[in-house]
Amino acid sequence: MKVAKFFIVTLLFIFTVTVSPALAETIKIGAILAVTGGASFLGAPEAKTIEMLADEINAKGGINGNKVELIIKDSMGKPENAISFAKQLIEEEKVLAIIGPSTSGETMKIKNIMEEAKTILMSCAAAEVIVNPVAKYVFKTPQKDSFAVKRIYTQMKHMGISKIGVVVGNTGFGKAGKAQLEKIAPEFGIDVLISEVYDKKATDLTAVVTKLKAKNVEAVVNWSIVPAQAIVPKNMKQIGLDVPLFQSHGFGNIKYVEAAGAAANGIIFPAGRLLVSDMLPDNNLQKSVLVKYKKDYESKYNEAASTFGGHAYDAFMILAKAIETAGTDKEKVRDAIENMKGFTGTGGVFNFSAADHNGLDINAFEMLTVKDGKFALLK
Repeated sequence: MKVAKFFIVTLLFIFTVTVSPALAETIKIGAILAVTGGASFLGAPEAKTIEMLADEINAKGGINGNKVELIIKDSMGKPENAISFAKQLIEEEKVLAIIGPSTSGETMKIKNIMEEAKTILMSCAAAEVIVNPVAKYVFKTPQKDSFAVKRIYTQMKHMGISKIGVVVGNTGFGKAGKAQLEKIAPEFGIDVLISEVYDKKATDLTAVVTKLKAKNVEAVVNWSIVPAQAIVPKNMKQIGLDVPLFQSHGFGNIKYVEAAGAAANGIIFPAGRLLVSDMLPDNNLQKSVLVKYKKDYESKYNEAASTFGGHAYDAFMILAKAIETAGTDKEKVRDAIENMKGFTGTGGVFNFSAADHNGLDINAFEMLTVKDGKFALLK
C-alpha cells in the first residue's frame, strides 16, 4: 500500500514539474517609441516607464503567471522607421500588441497596418484623428486635442481675449492642432488673426513671432511637441511681444521650461494632473496613482516624471489589465479594452466604448501655468 501511494505521489510530482512550465507563456509586447531624436522628450520617458512597469510585473510573477517580454524599437520620431518596425513586430516577433508610437504622424502612418494585421495599438500620441474615426484595433491614451483647445479657449474668454495668433510645428500633432484651433474658434467668439506653420527643426522663430506682433494679437497659441516650442517664448520676449502665451498639452515636460528659461514664466497650458499631483486633494481619484508613479519613476531614473511617460504608463497598465481579464487571445484582449470602464490612470479615468477609443472626457485636463520655473495650477 505504501509503495503504491509513493508511486502515485511520484507520478503527480513528475506530472507537475513537466507540465506546469508548458502552461506558462511569454507575453510579447512591442513598443515603437522616439527614444532618441527630436521627439526624445516624448519617447525616452515613455520607454523608461514601460521598462519599469514590466520589471515590476515580472518580479511579481507576471500577468496571470505569464512573464512579459518587452521589445522596444527606437523610431527616432521618423514615420518610415515606425512603418518598418510595426511590420517587424507583427510579422517576425508575433507581438500581442504595440505601445506607441510617440508622435501623431508616426501613429497615423501605421494605423492601417495595425488594422490589417488585427493587432492592438495603444498609441501614446495625442491627435484626435488617431481615434476619430474609430479603428477597431487602435486606441490612444493622451487626452483629445479638441478638449485641450476648448479648455484654452474657455480660459481666454475668462481673460477677455478674443483676437489671437496661432503658430504650430509642421508635425502631425501640429497640423491636427491647427485644424482644431481654427475649427473651434467661432464657438467661443475667438478670431484667429494669423495662423503660421514653422519647421520642427527651427532654432530661431523671430520672423514668425514678428508677424504675430504686426497683427496686434491679444494672445498667442503655440501647438507643438518639438524643442522649438521653447524657442517661441524666448523670441516673443526678445521682440517685446508681451501677450499671454498658451501652449498645447504637448508642453508637459519640465525640460521645455528649463530650455525656455525665464521666458517660460506665465505660460498657460492644459495638461493631465501628474505635473501637479502633490497639489491635489487627498480625495482625488487619481492622486494615489499619480503620486506612486511619480515617486517610482523619479527614484529609479533621477529625473522629473512627465505627462508623456504617463501616457505610456496608461497604455501599458490598460493593456496589462485587459490581458489579466481576457488572457492572451488578441480579439478577447481588444474587446476587454473596448469595454473597460473606470480605469484610473495618469491621464484621467478611462471609460472606453465601441464609439470612443480614447475613453477620456474634458475633465481629464487641468489648466496649468509656469511660475518661477515650475509647473503650478492656474488660479
